[in-house]
Amino acid sequence: MLRTSLSQMEKTGQQLDIDFVVSTGNNFYNDGLKGVNDPAFQESFTKIYTSKSLQKPWYSLLGNHDYRGDAKAQLNPILRKIDSRWLCFSMQDLELALRESNANWKIVVGHHTIRSVIHHGDTPELIDQLLPMLEANNVDFYMNGHDHCLEHINYFVSRIQYLTSGAGSKAWRRDDKKHNHCEVHYFYDGQGFMSVQLNRTDASMVFYNVFGERRYQWNASRQLHSVM
Repeated sequence: MLRTSLSQMEKTGQQLDIDFVVSTGNNFYNDGLKGVNDPAFQESFTKIYTSKSLQKPWYSLLGNHDYRGDAKAQLNPILRKIDSRWLCFSMQDLELALRESNANWKIVVGHHTIRSVIHHGDTPELIDQLLPMLEANNVDFYMNGHDHCLEHINYFVSRIQYLTSGAGSKAWRRDDKKHNHCEVHYFYDGQGFMSVQLNRTDASMVFYNVFGERRYQWNASRQLHSVM
């Protein structure tokens, strides 16, 4: 199944002529990397994603499994000398970056869920410490992994859309949490991945299953106002 999913990622990447790839964490199961010389880096990354369409920058986040090993190894620029696609940075001041951003769409990506109606559910620490920052800076989308599913929800009191794409290699059976205060747009408990296409006024998010079939698409638009 993993090979099938990867094959469909490759085809979708070629069809969309993607600019980059985002990994939502848990990059090296089960225990991260032991160090910058760990052969798992090449065995699980360089030698796996070999198609032409995936020879693009990979923005990678650290997941809880990555912290079981040497998390700093994934941040080490030495890995970029081994494979120039690998990009894994430490954001020192997210709030400043968001405040100074004039992007038409503001997207923040993390590993853990802020809001979720599946398995892990909400993450109270992120609701307390990260969510107010996102809302104050008009973030449009928060994307995450951690829950091994494809999910799109939003809470009625917030503009933020929550998109989970954590089913690249594993998937869980449905395990619903109570969701009295949110709208569940889509949930899929099989393997798959997602694509994002943006321009100044339009955004399109698509969830694909392991066979590359479109299971769900969500579009958003916004009007630009010129300043006279």
